[in-house]
Amino acid sequence: MESKRVVLHLVSPSSGELIDLLARSVVGQLDHLDVERFVWNLVRSIERVNEVLAIVAETQGVVFHTLSDEENRQALEDGCRIIEVPCLFVLDPFVTTLAEHTGATVRFRASPRDRMDEEYFRRLDAMRFTLAHDDGIGGHDIENAEVVLVGVSRVTKTPTCMYLAHRGIRAANVPLVPGMPAIDALCRAKKPLIVGLTIQPDQLARIRAKRLSMLKQKPNDAYADVDVIRGEILDARRLFARNGWPVIDVTSQSIEQTAAMIMELLKRRQRQSA
Repeated sequence: MESKRVVLHLVSPSSGELIDLLARSVVGQLDHLDVERFVWNLVRSIERVNEVLAIVAETQGVVFHTLSDEENRQALEDGCRIIEVPCLFVLDPFVTTLAEHTGATVRFRASPRDRMDEEYFRRLDAMRFTLAHDDGIGGHDIENAEVVLVGVSRVTKTPTCMYLAHRGIRAANVPLVPGMPAIDALCRAKKPLIVGLTIQPDQLARIRAKRLSMLKQKPNDAYADVDVIRGEILDARRLFARNGWPVIDVTSQSIEQTAAMIMELLKRRQRQSA
């Protein structure tokens, strides 16, 4: 019988040893299953959750997690629901059984969300929009975005957009591909706040090399070559300057810090419009 392939994303707030052991035990009960495992440890912030979701959206598969922090767990489960990837809190059967037997109060919410309020639906709408406008997709209606991030590959556009979406902001991102002009709709857009992201070439070269290794792809000399990257970033900065877009250097910034700067720019722009 031909083996079936599945990608497992194992998400843990600690070392990841427990969920890895559980996943291996589960897989051991199934025949003819070829598994590729991504173990995500120390997932203790929304920024880290967004990094996980960015890879999950790209590779698909199934997500098993042990996140008990309510905000992080909610962000992961909401994101997986929108990108239509199965997501399971693996401790749920143990906690629920013990709680029912003892009558003890469960600390976390057993359902995806107990209260469906306006803010919740606004965030879901923003996340749907962001996922539908990731990496240049859906450029024809980019005018409907509140924020558009522009930059070369692997300059944290996607995780930053996901963070903004968790805050209810409809964010899109557009990659700058060497040798190809920026999409016309981007340069014509008037409504969204367009922000250029840049980074130091040496750091980007390391990020790209690590990315290729993580996805087990063949090395691409041009993609991770620091001299080629310098040219890409210089061309990007020229585009930003021609269009008068604000620029954020993410070299020493966390996703949360970058997003905070973008939200401040958005608030300032809204005040000026008002």
